[in-house]
Amino acid sequence: MKLILLLACVSALAAQTRWKLDSGGGITWEVQRGAAHQDQIEMSGRKVSLILTYGVRENGSPVLTRQLVFPTLRTIPNDTHASLSYTFADDVAPRLFLAGRPIAAEVVSAVHIRGLVTIDSTPARGNGVTLRRTIFPSTTSPLALEKYTFTNGGTREAAVEVESTQKTVRTGAARGVTGEYVICSEVLDPGARTLKPGESATFTLAFTAREAAAPKPVMSFLSKLRLETPDPVLNTEFAFAKTRTTESIYETKGGLMHGPGGGAYYAAIWANDQAEYANPFFPYLGDDTANESAINAFRHFARYMNADYKPIPSSIIAEGTSFWNGAGDRGDMAMIAYGASRFALAYGDRTTAEELWKLISWCLEYCRRKVTADGVVASDSDELEGRFPAGKANLNTSALYFDALNSAVFLGRELHLPAAGLQQYARQAEAIHAAIERYFGAKIQGFDAYRYYDGNDVLRAWICTPLTVGIFDRKQGVIQALFSPTLWTEDGLASQAGSATFWDRATLYPNSGLILMLMGAGGQGPGLCGGSLGSPYRRQDRRRYRLRFFMKFRGRNAHPNRAGGRGTPMPPAPVFRPCLPAQNYRLSYFGAPGCISTALCTGFTVRSQA
Repeated sequence: MKLILLLACVSALAAQTRWKLDSGGGITWEVQRGAAHQDQIEMSGRKVSLILTYGVRENGSPVLTRQLVFPTLRTIPNDTHASLSYTFADDVAPRLFLAGRPIAAEVVSAVHIRGLVTIDSTPARGNGVTLRRTIFPSTTSPLALEKYTFTNGGTREAAVEVESTQKTVRTGAARGVTGEYVICSEVLDPGARTLKPGESATFTLAFTAREAAAPKPVMSFLSKLRLETPDPVLNTEFAFAKTRTTESIYETKGGLMHGPGGGAYYAAIWANDQAEYANPFFPYLGDDTANESAINAFRHFARYMNADYKPIPSSIIAEGTSFWNGAGDRGDMAMIAYGASRFALAYGDRTTAEELWKLISWCLEYCRRKVTADGVVASDSDELEGRFPAGKANLNTSALYFDALNSAVFLGRELHLPAAGLQQYARQAEAIHAAIERYFGAKIQGFDAYRYYDGNDVLRAWICTPLTVGIFDRKQGVIQALFSPTLWTEDGLASQAGSATFWDRATLYPNSGLILMLMGAGGQGPGLCGGSLGSPYRRQDRRRYRLRFFMKFRGRNAHPNRAGGRGTPMPPAPVFRPCLPAQNYRLSYFGAPGCISTALCTGFTVRSQA
């Protein structure tokens, strides 16, 4: 019921911006004269992250600042923020010439983003010559490129030139883990070109970094998963988020490591950012690098399992060589169990699932030992790490534990694990479900929703977490609270009612919970496992289990994104149809040799077709 309203809000907000959607899936800012503005975007490869500040001054000239971060070049102290970083401002750009004279002025006409950034401009007295800058990081090397492409749209020959320009910075050897580093910007192909009408010429400015002793280096990411809805803004936002998620993977001495970025968070993993958020999503992308980074992350966390059930650190840092646990136990074991079990179900590889089961079961036992006399899971803080109070036991940790238990039941059955242990997990899930209602259920600021912790009397964004794990006992009050002026702002959900702080994740989570709830609102039809479906749960043996779509482990069957490598494609899956608003919402995976299509249209259809 609120989904259409939410999508309308997204569209309305987008309409107020300067950006327009392109038919090709990108976005374009058509610059108006005098419309000064600056913005920022981060793009990443395995060994570099580029934080680009771009914009236009009032006179129409471009603004460009490039912060380069190199996660595998470590500085001292070698902690979370120890990636080598350097900012190149406008002064590193080479001088550009037209007809033998320096281009004194240029006016930007458009900025386009689709995996990389392009900036179109027209030089003063250009006589039909236009300039396009294309800026992007290398996917595999510690390298970022800025390409200058001149195109002669006039009727006469045009002489263009990019001047030979180089800047080199050598860091102090005492500040680097492996000594001195060399950071360099250089025009790779300087010189003059003569362009006939219709011709183009491209010059390249390269930004690199390396260990001083290393030799000087030689100078699409749109995955197969696609969201298709009636709202092009939502489709494009999904594509951009998907691209950013999969490009932000770095090649470190500790293996492939996905990182949040932001100029400070590289070559490290977190129980929330990677284990809970990114890793369970990666199998649906059909990308081997992303899946490898997820498995590697879980292996790093597993190294810290111990017989005394001391907590696994919140973060493994410095390319896997150290750790951070400055906020204590943030509910990290619930996060890891939640993410690892969901990843294993989606990835569909028996060997990987058996390996991850050890980590999953250890984390579940840790959480069981942290259950209080009130039946909820105790922790020192939550993923906000003390920025807002979380009490001695918070709603988010207990809800994640509930979901992890249900996932473990599914996964354990597919691995043919002893039924007694799985039945125990199912009973624990029922118990924590009841405890969540009993302990956290409350009337807060006039809404029948949840208190986030004992003593909490103001609404918190994370009251949405129960919806995302299929707990709908207070769905009406929670939804009313989330989309009320008390929590909802023009930036999304406030972290806490009355606070100006907001996190994008806190807005995305209720979207997920809302869609999940609507999927089960009264639909009837054949279920994935047979029988009818009236909610996201089916009842069997007096127990409730979360309905999931995942690939079976039978024989050599595997997830379609791995077909041809270590398995064969699945046969067509059954179809189930819960109810949704009568519009088309489709999530499709286009991967040879088969396709999985999840179509949401007056219902929700999942099918696999060879």
